[in-house]
Amino acid sequence: MKILMVNKFLYPNGGSETYIFRLGEHLQSLGHEVQYFGMEHPDRIVGNREELYTENMDFHGGNRLSKLTYPFKTIYSSDAKRKMLAVLEAFRPDVVHLNNFNYQLTPSIIYAVKKYEKKARKTIKLVYTAHDYQLVCPNHMMYDTSGNLCEKCAEGSHTACIKGRCIHGSFAKSAVGAAEAALYSALGTYKHIDAVICCSEFMKSRLDKNDIFSGKTVTLRNFIDKPEKKDVRKENYVLYFGRYNREKGIETIAGAKGIDFVCAGAGPMEDYVNSLPNVKNLGFKTGEELEMLIRRAKCTVYPSIWYENCPFSVMESIVYGTPVVGADIGGIPELIRDGETGLLFESGNTQAFENAVNRIIKDDKKAMQMAQNCLNTEFDNVNRYCERLLKIYAE
Repeated sequence: MKILMVNKFLYPNGGSETYIFRLGEHLQSLGHEVQYFGMEHPDRIVGNREELYTENMDFHGGNRLSKLTYPFKTIYSSDAKRKMLAVLEAFRPDVVHLNNFNYQLTPSIIYAVKKYEKKARKTIKLVYTAHDYQLVCPNHMMYDTSGNLCEKCAEGSHTACIKGRCIHGSFAKSAVGAAEAALYSALGTYKHIDAVICCSEFMKSRLDKNDIFSGKTVTLRNFIDKPEKKDVRKENYVLYFGRYNREKGIETIAGAKGIDFVCAGAGPMEDYVNSLPNVKNLGFKTGEELEMLIRRAKCTVYPSIWYENCPFSVMESIVYGTPVVGADIGGIPELIRDGETGLLFESGNTQAFENAVNRIIKDDKKAMQMAQNCLNTEFDNVNRYCERLLKIYAE
């Protein structure tokens, strides 16, 4: 089978990139041919034989002219459509697997697929993995700048994005995002997608509210390969690792004054984290150093206040044998067996959060049992994931 993997970034940048690289690698190991389409970048590590990519668009930099033209390019890109069509004609894929494409590539690439189908008299399976809520929410989070959960755009009120300045707190960027959402909703562009892969039942429930996606969604949680077992002694600390953003629940950690936390991460709230008397900030960690921090922790915490999808950090902690105290929001409860591999608490409730953490760190027997339960937990690995994915491709 020939598969064209589409994602705006073709270099290590975040979760969706980790996903497409590992997925493509495994599909190739099974004998399938995989090529990639997205933006050009000095750090690009995958590509296509035609060496055709769109220009790199950096919304946080660029000259004055590029900043003036970006609003138009983020809604529709004739360059992306033209190059996508050329790659399709050369590669002749059976499947186009879309990932993150809005703003940098734009939905114009969907029209390239339809044009190619007509020209080549060939039907292509068009699959989309929803890494976030982008297709129903312009700021992709269902979380506004006031710090509130919001589903107004998903319900059809795209002006809410403008009123709330939901994209980077900018009126202009929010207006562009709302215009893009309204345009492609009116055109019914996303009706051409054959299947939508949701990484949680919660995400599926939100996308199913949209008539275009209802009936096309399937839940396929993210995969994680089982790590090798290591004999690691637990230490008496509570770990948060990840981005220092408001929506991640950093203020919930700050409010739990009776508990000392170790934090490993970076982000816009780093100065705030450094000012907290109950936090020791180790900074951003990766690789084996982060792995050992997770393995040795008595528990990790994931106190998000937005609709998390299928957070890799929660899965990572559990497979390393460390229970998670997680907020009961979005897809988090689907990953934690409450009372067995961790504890759930009411999102945003600082006292409930503190109580849950204390239940683990003050009860060594419970903590040890939970850690063992975590080590015995099985999530889908990439092989099982691909078995299910290939069935979706072939349907």
